[in-house]
Amino acid sequence: MREPIRDELRLSHILDACDRLLAYFPQDNVPLLDEKSIEFFGVVKNLEIIGEASYKLSKEFVLEHPDTDWRAMISMRHIMVHGYYQVSPRIVKEIMETEIRRLRQQVLSYLNYIKGQTNP
Repeated sequence: MREPIRDELRLSHILDACDRLLAYFPQDNVPLLDEKSIEFFGVVKNLEIIGEASYKLSKEFVLEHPDTDWRAMISMRHIMVHGYYQVSPRIVKEIMETEIRRLRQQVLSYLNYIKGQTNP
């Protein structure tokens, strides 16, 4: 079993990746990126970080927080890493526009809860 401090650290990695993405694309309308651009690779890398950090969360934490689709993020990471040649700019755009803000809010609430438990 992974200790809770790891969950907090992994959640902070997810939050950091969300913040980097939202700082670069502050609007809800994200442009369709050229799949050969450095911006595209930067977005994909941050999505990979989100997926990898989700994978490293403890099973207990994931089971306690079913409102977040951890499985989808982990699967997304596997596709982006192992099927890198198939990553669609349209899918990346859709993820950015529909998922990242919501994920950020969920992760922020989890971190606030954890910090409330460990730092009264």
